[in-house]
Amino acid sequence: MYAEAPIVREMNRMTAFRFVASAALLAAGTLAAGAAQAQGSLTLYCSVQEEWCRPMAQAFERETGIRVNMTRKSSGETYAQIKAERQNPRGDVWWGGTGDPHLQAAEEGLLAEYRSPMLRELHDWAVRQAEISKYRTVGIYSGALGYSFNTRTLAQRGLPEPKCWRDLARPEYRNEIQVADPNSSGTAYTMLATLVQLFGEEPAFEYMKRMHRNVNQYTRSGAAPARAAATGESLIGITFLHDAVTQVVAGAPVKIVAPCEGTGFEIGSMSIVRGTRNMANARKFYDWALSPAAQNLGAAANSFQLPSNKNATIPPQAPKMEDILLIEYDFVRYGSAAERERLLQRWTREVRSGS
Repeated sequence: MYAEAPIVREMNRMTAFRFVASAALLAAGTLAAGAAQAQGSLTLYCSVQEEWCRPMAQAFERETGIRVNMTRKSSGETYAQIKAERQNPRGDVWWGGTGDPHLQAAEEGLLAEYRSPMLRELHDWAVRQAEISKYRTVGIYSGALGYSFNTRTLAQRGLPEPKCWRDLARPEYRNEIQVADPNSSGTAYTMLATLVQLFGEEPAFEYMKRMHRNVNQYTRSGAAPARAAATGESLIGITFLHDAVTQVVAGAPVKIVAPCEGTGFEIGSMSIVRGTRNMANARKFYDWALSPAAQNLGAAANSFQLPSNKNATIPPQAPKMEDILLIEYDFVRYGSAAERERLLQRWTREVRSGS
């Protein structure tokens, strides 16, 4: 149905490294010579999970002596905060979260241009993110969209296994699905944009209206539905597949599904806030965060995205992108301010509030 996406071709060439979490933590957290002296501060807006945000901030502090003030919010919330602060920026670096809001922020002049010397070490899909944003953001990891379901709950209720996107609109899953709100969550916006590209806009919105009847909660965080499926709070959670892997590694009775029709993917991104008062420290963090040692902290924190540095370790638990049918996700169009705002407004009006 779809040609093999460029990211798949790139990832098929990746070398699988043996992952040792303790070695990753040691490599990224080792004190650099002479770094004991305080070197100022950095305000970090972090849009991955708290369990990954904290070790990133702590490791950078240990290695550089730069004090990090970290705030964790979802991608949509961070974008809104940076936009609200544009006349008086308070943040220095926005690290993590889906690339679409980063691209929108870049288009709106909220981010600073920076061409890191680390670009030469990155995969083509990460560099492409920098190029299309005029070097105002960069790819730091990638992951495919899908969902997971609780196998125990499914068996108890005698329900069929969902295998495709279309299954999630079936009436037997009434009140059984949890997904984030795309206004606050980059994960959910990726779902919205994916369905529009996969089915066409009108059929996609008709589908989401039907699926809306099956949704028991729209969360603020994109990863929260994976935890809900793991605990049995909800039968099905729509998330990026790596968020579901985190629950599997923790022993949860869930099965991960890459939808049969095909699916979209994210390029998690990093940006420097335009107007930062700490540009030197922001660039230090930016370069460090693109290093293999820093990127290996993800899996050590039980986050199983695919890192953008060619020399970083690929966690063995990470979803195999070559086994997933990926669409040719149009980051330029769906990361644009006009298209993103238009789709979000339509979703709010017709899906969230329309029934």
